Amino acid sequence: MIGRAATSNRKGGAVAAELPVGDRGAIWRRRIAYAILIGYALLMFVPFAWSVITSFKTLPDSVRLTIIPQPFTLGGWEYAFTNLTPPLPRLFFNSAIIAVVVTITNLVFGSMAGYAFARLRFRGREVLFLIVLATLMIPDQLRLIPVYLLLNFLGLTKGVLQYAGVMLILAVSGTSIFLLRQYFLSIPREIEEAARMDGAGFFRTFWQVMLPLAGPALAAVAILQFQGTWNGYFWPLIILQDQDQYTLPVGLSQFRLAGGMGTNWPPLMATVVMATIPILILYLFFQRYFVEGIAASGVKG
Repeated sequence: MIGRAATSNRKGGAVAAELPVGDRGAIWRRRIAYAILIGYALLMFVPFAWSVITSFKTLPDSVRLTIIPQPFTLGGWEYAFTNLTPPLPRLFFNSAIIAVVVTITNLVFGSMAGYAFARLRFRGREVLFLIVLATLMIPDQLRLIPVYLLLNFLGLTKGVLQYAGVMLILAVSGTSIFLLRQYFLSIPREIEEAARMDGAGFFRTFWQVMLPLAGPALAAVAILQFQGTWNGYFWPLIILQDQDQYTLPVGLSQFRLAGGMGTNWPPLMATVVMATIPILILYLFFQRYFVEGIAASGVKG
């Protein structure tokens, strides 16, 4: 047995030594790439870890570069739950309502528009799609005044209708349409042709055949849109005038010290950590579909 093992080891070593230079170079390039990616991931994790650590510090200790809180305290978490207006659960509720509705509208309208741009033939299709892409290049600040005047004319800047104002602005984005269009282009046309041979029309083909196949792209759009809306600050700040309707990003601006000359870091970091948890859970559940959808959306142009 020992002799066989030794013979096997010698053969394995000989095979490794006989690998072509190109193969060995590819292995080392892969190892270097993995090392760089792991280092980058750890670097991106540092701010979140620092937020968690700071949330357990006192205010004087929060401005010092110390890893271990001295002393360890839950005061920042208690302050976050008891001193916000509206209360923290209300801020979560407001953000969740807007993020969920906006995500659903982007999935519905984005998938319909994406399918139309990918499969239907109509006059001006390419021009309309270029206009959709052009909207991605216009900053929100440039369209602030006309959008606000339009919402004010529709009565969506007062009372409970302020929610609807924010939702209407974000109801469908060019990014959602683009990603879904690209994914629909990657689906073989033979599937649609088979459905039409069975008597299915455009809408039935879209609803019963194409939409189920676009699950990865829908998951990617859902994650991106929910995250963007959940973290959105600009439009909620402009449209939501009543404190009871503030979202989490707008509510975070309340962690200013008396006189507005500083920031109360421990409760701010505690709230940031809690606000990150829903996004983290959503990504963990749909990570596989998210990566698959993003990869497939770039297959065809």
